[in-house]
Amino acid sequence: MLTPFAEGIWTDTRRATFFGVECGSRMTVVRLASGGTFVHSPVGIDDETRRAVDAIGEVRAIVAPSIFHHLHVGGWMAAYPKAHVACCPGLEWKRTDLAWSSVMGDQPHPIWAGELDQVYLSARRENEVDFFHAPTKTLLVADALLNLADHDLASTRLAARLMGNTGPGLGWLEPRMIRDRKLARRQADRILAWGFERAVLSHGALLPTGAHEAFDRAYAWL
Repeated sequence: MLTPFAEGIWTDTRRATFFGVECGSRMTVVRLASGGTFVHSPVGIDDETRRAVDAIGEVRAIVAPSIFHHLHVGGWMAAYPKAHVACCPGLEWKRTDLAWSSVMGDQPHPIWAGELDQVYLSARRENEVDFFHAPTKTLLVADALLNLADHDLASTRLAARLMGNTGPGLGWLEPRMIRDRKLARRQADRILAWGFERAVLSHGALLPTGAHEAFDRAYAWL
């Protein structure tokens, strides 16, 4: 079910497991000024989801922002063959069965440029690309602010405690996901310079407020 988050932004949260741990997955749909939509980290598509998205606008862009966020892209490609489908660097090699339209970097594609800015977090092992929706000061992340601490399943909360994941982007696992600390610091600073106020996390509770402080806290160790 699509749920409004900010003006022109909707989310859809589903169950999803990773290495046996239920961590959830969240899709974000952004309505562009053109009237079309930008679909970030797509979840499974069904008739109900398609009707809800179509009611917002024509799907113009489908984005797989991390090498771990690709499972349902094929279904969306089939449903929207005219859409531009972009992936993070490396995913074009991992999923050679998918006909990607482009591989993302730091420069926004013309379809969403002017409304969504982006930073390629090449310092992270997920090769994540994060986005900033300027009109609503909203940050869109995939795995860069993982938060399982408040999950409704006790088994997931236990996994979070074992990882030291007490909040967005916190825990002993996070430093191990960084390949280059100095580069990560520069990239984190570029994201912080956006001055976002809220954030949509792919894994964890939404952050309608305090997102800038949460991101700053998560990367303070760099």
